[in-house]
Amino acid sequence: MSESIKVTVPDIGDFDKVPVIEVLVGVGDTVEKEQSLVTLESDKATMEVPSPVAGVIESLEVKLNDEVGEGDLLAVVKATADETEGEAPPEERAQAPAVEEATDSGQEAAPAPAPADDSGEHDFDVVVLGSGPGGYTAAFRAADLGLKTALVERYPSLGGVCLNVGCIPSKALLHTAQIIDEAAAMAEHGVQFGDPKIDLERLRGFKDSVVDRLTGGLGGMAKQRKIEVIQGVGSLTGPHAMNIESSGEGEGGQRSISFSKLIVAVGSQSVELPGIPWEDPRVMDSTGALDLEDIPQRLLVIGGGIIGLEMACVYSALGSDVTVVELLPQLMTGADPDLVRPLQKRISGRYKAIYTGTKVTSVKVADDGLVAYFEGDKAPESETYDRVLVAVGRSPNGNKFGADKAGIEVTERGFIEVDGQMRTNVPHIFAIGDVVGQPMLAHKATHEGKIAAEVCAGEKSAFDARVIPSVAYTDPEVAWVGVTETEAKEAGADYGVGKFPWAASGRALGIGRPEGFTKLIFDKATNRIIGAGIVGPHAGDLIAECALAIEMGAEAADIGLTIHPHPTLSESVALSAEVFEGTVTDLYIPKR
Repeated sequence: MSESIKVTVPDIGDFDKVPVIEVLVGVGDTVEKEQSLVTLESDKATMEVPSPVAGVIESLEVKLNDEVGEGDLLAVVKATADETEGEAPPEERAQAPAVEEATDSGQEAAPAPAPADDSGEHDFDVVVLGSGPGGYTAAFRAADLGLKTALVERYPSLGGVCLNVGCIPSKALLHTAQIIDEAAAMAEHGVQFGDPKIDLERLRGFKDSVVDRLTGGLGGMAKQRKIEVIQGVGSLTGPHAMNIESSGEGEGGQRSISFSKLIVAVGSQSVELPGIPWEDPRVMDSTGALDLEDIPQRLLVIGGGIIGLEMACVYSALGSDVTVVELLPQLMTGADPDLVRPLQKRISGRYKAIYTGTKVTSVKVADDGLVAYFEGDKAPESETYDRVLVAVGRSPNGNKFGADKAGIEVTERGFIEVDGQMRTNVPHIFAIGDVVGQPMLAHKATHEGKIAAEVCAGEKSAFDARVIPSVAYTDPEVAWVGVTETEAKEAGADYGVGKFPWAASGRALGIGRPEGFTKLIFDKATNRIIGAGIVGPHAGDLIAECALAIEMGAEAADIGLTIHPHPTLSESVALSAEVFEGTVTDLYIPKR
């Protein structure tokens, strides 16, 4: 016997009312179970409201642009069948065993998961420890798959280091630096704006507003998915148990929870060099640098990697005299030297000094600043600075959550080894993100988080991405993916290169940035792309096409024959493929 089912607005988080931006069905329409009926939108997310049953739309109670709140009636569906008859409940589906062989990618098959325990009774199907990009993605995916999920986070807002004190706030400040530099550069073209006036309080407010908008959206989506967010520091007390010490304001005490499966997403922390007076507030790590307490006249950046160089760009644009010191011979180790060269040339004319192959032996506190002592051929014996930023890498937090209580194996460096399904040596415990190894990148963690959640739910899933792109959001940006030319040479590979200089790009010339280039690396035996590197504005956006080409096994002709819009920076990817094939007409390359 069919019945009429009312469809109402679900939990919409902290919003009283949200607009209806799409009405996807009409009265009399036949709909399937889970078919979307209307789309709602807040300033943080869009949400489609599905039909809970298969049936016919009996009435529609809203129209386009209506404002609706939680519990408001949207539609009435006359059900045609009992959709749940004969279907296992979500908690039973969640316990389905993972397949022994997830893919045909050649990865070692993961062991079958162990049963939850003898009783099978736990507070949660899945607990995710840590709410960075990998952690919240894992929790959201697990909840979407019907698992009762808890997300444990020590800080008041979700998002982890990346959203709160890392990737996102740094990009907001780098955008500010870019605008300052571009405005100054326009003076050469006859447009002068004058010197910028920096209001640090408002700049911090802009940065914080970006963070608040993203983290607030995450909180709302967690609530919509009925994920229990527990604020506190989680430590394992056994293979299926965790103690959480509350870290919320006005809260105290501890809570113990149990779980069938656990996803560890505890991330990493900044490395603290010895010989540095960390107790002095003028010494900063990357988190402290993002606080923008002031704009130091003299800033020393220890570490010429991605994080150090990004923050150097910010403080230089804001008015600091920046010195960068890197222990290794090259800035941004890991990228090909030719990719780094345009960046180093640009910042060498802007920074006070760049010392490569140089060690900071110690930093001493003095009345007039912080005195740094150096060892290096071109560096002075010592120099005084108003602030020192230490950005020499990050260390995993594998030894900081009681892993030994559950029997999880952790390396001496703090990493947790996992298989292709993100499973640790303890079959019902998974690990993702920085704690499982390099590269320590948010976009790697999010993919790993989805895989771990899907395996927890009994789905056939494994990590088999061919490549993971890297991006430095410096000015110019530097991005690379797949095999670098340095790696190809060291391996003795039979490879070819297609390289297109942006000095021949109309778009690059039009924005006054001809110093960049795009480089594609091909396997000569198959003509397939195996790597790429780009330096120039928006290189981080452009590298995604190259990553997709590698993932799809594209040949040079596939890329070159794909019509790219003109004039754009993206067409340099196709033109680089043409350079390799010898068909390019935008350059004259004499035949050998």
